Amino acid sequence: MSKGFFGNLFDLDHDGELNAMERTLDFLAFDELTRDTELVDEDNDDLEISGLDYEELSMMDEDERIEALEDAGLDPDDYDF
Repeated sequence: MSKGFFGNLFDLDHDGELNAMERTLDFLAFDELTRDTELVDEDNDDLEISGLDYEELSMMDEDERIEALEDAGLDPDDYDF
């Protein structure tokens, strides 16, 4: 019997095993609960006011990110991506 972080909570087909999709859901729920969002939330407040998105900035290359932050009037050194 395969159990995830939450036991068989995500055993959606009730077969006693977690298939790939069910394991993914289990992991995503665990990841969301354990993510350190305190720093991200503080950053998001300033970024959202400036019209920027933290997740989008984190996917940019460093030069693009610095330019976007500077264009928004923010100091790129204040953010850790």
